[in-house]
Amino acid sequence: MAYIFINDSTQTTAPLLQACTDGDLNRARCLLESGCDPNVRDSRGRTAIHLASARGCVGLCRLLHKFGADLQATDNQGNTALHLCGHVDIIRFLVSSGLKADICNHNGATPLVLAKRRGVNRNSLSLLEYLEERELKGFNCAGALKMDPVGLPENDSLMESHTLLYTSQHSGKGLFFSFHTTWHDFVEDLGFWRVLMLMLVIALLSLGIAYYVSGALPFTANQPELVEKKG
Repeated sequence: MAYIFINDSTQTTAPLLQACTDGDLNRARCLLESGCDPNVRDSRGRTAIHLASARGCVGLCRLLHKFGADLQATDNQGNTALHLCGHVDIIRFLVSSGLKADICNHNGATPLVLAKRRGVNRNSLSLLEYLEERELKGFNCAGALKMDPVGLPENDSLMESHTLLYTSQHSGKGLFFSFHTTWHDFVEDLGFWRVLMLMLVIALLSLGIAYYVSGALPFTANQPELVEKKG
């Protein structure tokens, strides 16, 4: 799912990526000024702008943009930096710089969908809802944010209107679509064989609990016969 393991040091061995993971603006500036590639990637395909956005460092994002970071870059799952952030300032910066609020990753999930799964703060959700609705209606969100620094809906009714818009946008897949993308992301993150082993362990535990509760443990029915034969 587009889960971001921000503290996974094995994924961020490049100095610039580590600086962005740590939110170290001065370190990142020194690296960029010394010629470090602003678009370097980790093993998940995430760039520095992904990690800085996930960390919530708008200063880092502006610095990376100044040194030529590609704000449109996507990771191995098709996530832009907007898919991984959950901070109002970062959302404003990325969208005002040209990122589309309704862009989908490889699993068809928009930044709003992933933000809801991660449980980001209400202000960020409201802003993403507002921006995605404007995109669906054909408005220029980048221009709107530059002219209107507030850009937030005044009430919570937008959640309902967005739900209707999003459902029609995905041909009425609704709950099944959400479950399918969540399951696909979970398997992709954990790995197919690990998921298979996990399901097997759960099945065996469930079977053991069922036997224990019912009192009908395996082979207990045959034990008296075995005892009689021994006698």
